Amino acid sequence: MASDPCDGCGRPVKIPGGIANVWTFADHRGTGMTLEFEDGSSHLLCYPCIEALPEDPTDEDVAALEDPGDREEE
Repeated sequence: MASDPCDGCGRPVKIPGGIANVWTFADHRGTGMTLEFEDGSSHLLCYPCIEALPEDPTDEDVAALEDPGDREEE
């Protein structure tokens, strides 16, 4: 499973699917998702960062996300 850094905190976000999992039927879940904002920008975020965002987030909200150390991990 591939991973890319979270745009908020830098934590690796596992990305399910792709060629690495083509021959397996195991249940591979990601640890985040890409969100597209109303201004057309998109951000790959881990679930703890997604939960920390306010309603109707902006780029500034993503930039303001802190290190997830004090947030509970899923």
